Amino acid sequence: MAYPKDQLSTGEQVILHRHPHFKMLLMPIFAFVIAVAAGIWGVLLAAKFSPPWDLVAGIAIGIIVVLVLVLRVFAPFIRWRTTHFVVTTDRVIVREGIITRSGIDIPMRRIHSVRFEHGLLDRIFGCGTLYIESASEEPLRFDDIPGVEKVHTYIYRHLNDNPYDDYDEQEFEQPEPRRGW
Repeated sequence: MAYPKDQLSTGEQVILHRHPHFKMLLMPIFAFVIAVAAGIWGVLLAAKFSPPWDLVAGIAIGIIVVLVLVLRVFAPFIRWRTTHFVVTTDRVIVREGIITRSGIDIPMRRIHSVRFEHGLLDRIFGCGTLYIESASEEPLRFDDIPGVEKVHTYIYRHLNDNPYDDYDEQEFEQPEPRRGW
């Protein structure tokens, strides 16, 4: 799903639009498997109860499983799907939230520095944490950014506006060194 054009300024173009890395959905997937397995096991145990307690226990187990699925599986999935990290030609945009939305826009001209970090697990998954230092006191931290090194490189190149960053080192001819005076 593309970022809405009505949220962009005139002439502004989306360079990169990402959701957080899918690794943030690993625990919800694990919770889904555990909740369904525990629910099936609980209903099988409840079937051994005498009537009407078998029905009451089955309904109670069903309600608990549905609550776990809503809170631990569906809510994180919706949160992941509604979180946007967008880099445009003019700014970095972050929007997140389901019912209560929050967001931040960082103009490219206000960014002082940008850095990233990723540990072993992040490197395996190809994501990381991006830090953007702007006029605010603390650097802004964005977790689970897919392809964090490429995002970092794009923002850095845009900030420095070095035309030689777009070329391969082999394509860029070095000037001949001066010999003698």
